[in-house]
Amino acid sequence: MNEKAPLLPIPEHLPEKFLKPYNPAAVEDSIYELWEKSGFFDPDKLPERNQKGEPFSIVLPPPNVTGTLHSGHALTIAIEDIMVRYARMQGKKALWIPGTDHAAIATQSKVEKEIEKKEGKRRRDFGREEFLDRVRAFAAESHDTIVNQVRKLGASVDWSREAFTLDEKRSFAVRTAFKKMYDDGLIYRGYRVINWDPKGQTTISDDEIVYETRKAKLYTFKYSKDIPISISTTRPETKLGDTAIAVHPDDARYQKYVGQEFTAIFAGEPITLKVIADQSVDSAFGTGALGVTPAHSMIDWEMAQRHGLPLKPVINEFAKMIVGAEGIKDKKASEAREAVVVWLRDQGLLEKEEEIEQNVSTAERTGGIIEPLPKLQWFIGVNKEFAQNGKQTTLKKLMLEAVSSGAVNMIPDRFESIYTHWIGNLRDWCISRQIWYGHRVPVWYKGAPEAPGEIYCGTEAPVGDGWMQDEDTLDTWFSSGLWTFSTLGWPDEKEFASNRQYHPTAVLETGRDIIFFWVARMILMSTYILGEVPFRNVYLHGLVLDGQGRKMSKSLGNYVDPLEVVAKYGADSYRMALVVGVGPGSDSKLADDKIKAYKLFSNKLWNVARFVLSSTEKTAFDLGFKAWSDIDTAHMNTLKALIAEVTREMDEYKFYLVAEKLYHYVWHEFADKILEESKTILTGADEAARVSRSQFLIHAFVAIIKLLHPFMPFVTEEIWKDMPIRKKSLLIVESWPE
Repeated sequence: MNEKAPLLPIPEHLPEKFLKPYNPAAVEDSIYELWEKSGFFDPDKLPERNQKGEPFSIVLPPPNVTGTLHSGHALTIAIEDIMVRYARMQGKKALWIPGTDHAAIATQSKVEKEIEKKEGKRRRDFGREEFLDRVRAFAAESHDTIVNQVRKLGASVDWSREAFTLDEKRSFAVRTAFKKMYDDGLIYRGYRVINWDPKGQTTISDDEIVYETRKAKLYTFKYSKDIPISISTTRPETKLGDTAIAVHPDDARYQKYVGQEFTAIFAGEPITLKVIADQSVDSAFGTGALGVTPAHSMIDWEMAQRHGLPLKPVINEFAKMIVGAEGIKDKKASEAREAVVVWLRDQGLLEKEEEIEQNVSTAERTGGIIEPLPKLQWFIGVNKEFAQNGKQTTLKKLMLEAVSSGAVNMIPDRFESIYTHWIGNLRDWCISRQIWYGHRVPVWYKGAPEAPGEIYCGTEAPVGDGWMQDEDTLDTWFSSGLWTFSTLGWPDEKEFASNRQYHPTAVLETGRDIIFFWVARMILMSTYILGEVPFRNVYLHGLVLDGQGRKMSKSLGNYVDPLEVVAKYGADSYRMALVVGVGPGSDSKLADDKIKAYKLFSNKLWNVARFVLSSTEKTAFDLGFKAWSDIDTAHMNTLKALIAEVTREMDEYKFYLVAEKLYHYVWHEFADKILEESKTILTGADEAARVSRSQFLIHAFVAIIKLLHPFMPFVTEEIWKDMPIRKKSLLIVESWPE
């Protein structure tokens, strides 16, 4: 503000807090406690107008109980709290369900690493239950940390409904869903090639793979001097398990060999190769001929199914060779590769080697290099037909129709085509994991699990002796896929019926990086089990990067602890810095200067409140005031236009635009222009102008505080306590400006 303009005296009754700069640390905890005590986080305790309003529901993507929240989680909480607070102020019956995820592989892996580091032991050194007690204790401690962080960020979640993906209610839901799928023939146990993580000693699904670009060598060679076809590969060690050579049907170079069989001793291992013609072969790659290794390649496995080829495993679960000459057998696959290349050179079979770049498959949680292996595992058949509502369908069809029909709307819409392409190429989902922490497969056997005499699947253990439960646990995303309705009481019919108004949820807000992990799984589960989509809209946010555009990590030293940011700048400033100017699906840079700028804005709003309150101390707020001066009429019309504009954009999920527009209006229009102008008008001789301006300042600031509340809930609620309005409740349930 221009200090040279005439100043209004600060009245004696102005609350002392406004005489000092705004201090978020002094008010945020007490404000959150005030909200919790009010009960307004619970939709059943909202005012009468909300009880009559339409339901609005959203679930918090459950953070993993592996430690603490990061800036990505903070962005999630900020955006979702904006949605919920806006809905609540609109008079909707708003429900936001919180919870945490057991994140089986990540949590077990973290505990195992800690135990090995501190005690030099592995999980096998403990019994299953003793080890699980260790994991549960770690998860409980992490949970408490996470809950504290969620509160500090101002999330207005209904804590009375907090859930955990591994609590008893969710466990029963998982067993119920599994049994339904098993009885419908959609879950089966089969011997297939899967993604094996040698480091974590478990299977992982396709969408848990992280591809890393690395340097590699492409080798071109013949299996033997008697085999006329050369092949190219980056993994010569797997060729000990080849059972065929594949060529394109139209490749004239190889047509005369199709159907022939060749035998050889390759690196000490006897092999038999049948030449097959397959449309999937790329004639332009390498020599145009491929060595087919059905036991160690997903693509080759599928080719083997089409052509009736045998499987020949040559690598075990520890990524070691189980066949081959001395110096190859019992070696790690990476070491055996070099030994096979040496053998090829010695035999005069190596024709060419060239350096290339290739995508290497790694496990997201452990970083281990994936080894495709044939294993007996549990799968969900996404292409298996079943009856629903009197017609035959598949899980894949349900997942595609949910988006193509418009039942699920994705924001931004470019992700619809990405989703559709991925689902269209979806393989059967491997849901079993060889770890101890998680939902245990609800299947029991009599006899050896590999070839049992009897099998029982149920929500509870079978009656009688001699039954042994399957050792495996389920993929974390199986339980997370039930999240929108298991948190509302399903499969308890009475509890779910009482919450039925909240499903489908209004919106799912989550990171664009888990569209296939979680979003797709939720659509699969809900459309199959309930016959309806889990949510009507999906808002996908991008990654939060540091000021240099790098992904945040502790190893880079650019990791941002949300609690440290809140302690330094306040939750409101952090939230604004995360949201302003960042559209859905877009990555954003978060630098210290940006957060600091919104701390200055919080203080600016505080100073504006001091000016307005001191300027209008003798003015009673008149909601029906009409004697506006011409200049105030113009200001009021500008404000009304802004309210209409941002309300429309809030409905369109354009929070990044709304936050920026409110910032500019408050700072550059209201503070820099209108308040400076008010100093002259309020100290002038024109009584009518003074009354009009006093009413305008109150009317405008009431609207400003309400509009900013979803974005900056703490400072606005603290200011609202002292607004000169006779009848008012907490700002959290005040009506949105019209």
